[in-house]
Amino acid sequence: MIPPSTNGDAAPVAARASTGIAGLDAILGGGLPASHLYLLTGEPGTGKTTLALQFLLAGAQHGARGLYVTLSETRAELLEVAGSHGWTLDAIDVFEFASEDSATINEEYTLFHPAEVELQETMDAVLKAVDVSKAQFVVLDSLSEMRLLARDPLRFRRQILALKQFFASRATTVLLLDDQSAPEGDLQLHSLAHGVIELEHVAQDYGSERRRLQVTKLRGVRFRGGFHDFRILTGGIAVFPRLRVDLRNDTPHTAIVPSGSPELDTLLGGGVQRGTSVLVTGPAGTGKSVLATQFACAAVERGENVRFYLFDERLSTFHLRGEGLGLKLRGPVADGRLQLQQVEPTQLSPGEFAHQVVRAVEDEDVRLVVIDSINGFLQSMPEERLLTTQVHELLSYLSNHGVTCIMTLVQRGIFGSPVDEAADVSYLADTVVLLRYFEVQGSVRQAISVVKKRSGDHERTIREARVQRGGLWVGDALREFQGVLTGVPSFTGVPNTLSRAGVSRGDGGEGAPPADELP
Repeated sequence: MIPPSTNGDAAPVAARASTGIAGLDAILGGGLPASHLYLLTGEPGTGKTTLALQFLLAGAQHGARGLYVTLSETRAELLEVAGSHGWTLDAIDVFEFASEDSATINEEYTLFHPAEVELQETMDAVLKAVDVSKAQFVVLDSLSEMRLLARDPLRFRRQILALKQFFASRATTVLLLDDQSAPEGDLQLHSLAHGVIELEHVAQDYGSERRRLQVTKLRGVRFRGGFHDFRILTGGIAVFPRLRVDLRNDTPHTAIVPSGSPELDTLLGGGVQRGTSVLVTGPAGTGKSVLATQFACAAVERGENVRFYLFDERLSTFHLRGEGLGLKLRGPVADGRLQLQQVEPTQLSPGEFAHQVVRAVEDEDVRLVVIDSINGFLQSMPEERLLTTQVHELLSYLSNHGVTCIMTLVQRGIFGSPVDEAADVSYLADTVVLLRYFEVQGSVRQAISVVKKRSGDHERTIREARVQRGGLWVGDALREFQGVLTGVPSFTGVPNTLSRAGVSRGDGGEGAPPADELP
């Protein structure tokens, strides 16, 4: 149990009982205020038993006696749940009503059944077990059994009130587990409890299900509202609180983050300001990932730590492309300056991904985060309308910590109008780099332009670009274009002025024609 504390001349803060889950304690503002009764509700399979056991085990670690009262599960089932997480319940008392009742109430009861045992007899047995145990932390699993025994809502409410008074007189912290078997709209338990935590799982059309929790009530405490993702892992529940953005730390950063390409930096008006976000968007194959990797390589050469999240590409393919382009990845990956993580969108929730980014920034001093691509991040969303909110929270957090974020966005089709498709997230980024295809006498070329930069001026020209050995080569400004914003730009100038300088300086890039063979 976390002891009470004072804040200057302010009233003392009540002692807190840790739930044993760091993320949940953070949501609750430090844990559950001790000596109160709380309701933990959720459908079967949402993790109520696991959370309750973690709560009791956390108390046992601080020397507090715990009691688990089970009205529905057997002791063997509880031990099986604990064993699956590598726990032992030696420090916790377990009262199994089904077996204890058969020996103490009436020998003719061989199996607990709501229709055969009176509610008062059940209550007496539970209260006796609490007195014998002298537990400071108690879990009662579950209220659905008591609700069936009471049969009448008024009688059920009176019994819960009696339980509340009984535990309050003994300064006991209690978790009441409920599987939401009450009629819809029955909130009498919510009104009696000091706090309410709701667990739920959300079925997806494809991939693993998502779990989330919500603290709907906690008297006298400012907690983090809304839904928070969580997972049931081997070793217990892991909760991923939604990002909290402290606007008081929103101070501008003046340092410039170069891209590693002088021509690209010129196009960007000198480079990207630290702590801002860059969206690199364009059709497939235009060099978005190469450009993001170029930023990452430049950062590790400056001695910075970089975290690269791959939503669409396998690690093996990433390494193969990097080696083919001559990018220096092997050394930074080996010494940990560049960490690559392949993300499976169907398995990772948005909250868990944001939690990983936070840990990388705060624990590993990561200064550049690359998300390749935001399309993959979209697939991890339970609902597409939440994408902009999730991205906004993440970018705000990174900006407040002076971390630069590079995002890529793949637009549909090769030549279809991609500008409108990027509009939903492009307004969140501080800088937007646009990659395009254009045609010259039957030849497909690539162009790059900067269409937005909040942190300063930038070049308004359109330059030719090419993926070649060394990364993304950026050429001179192309002055004679038309139809750029249609998604299918066309060049109307003199054809033989294109890419001549770029190819001659391309160091023999693979597939690059000699300068004298250009049209």
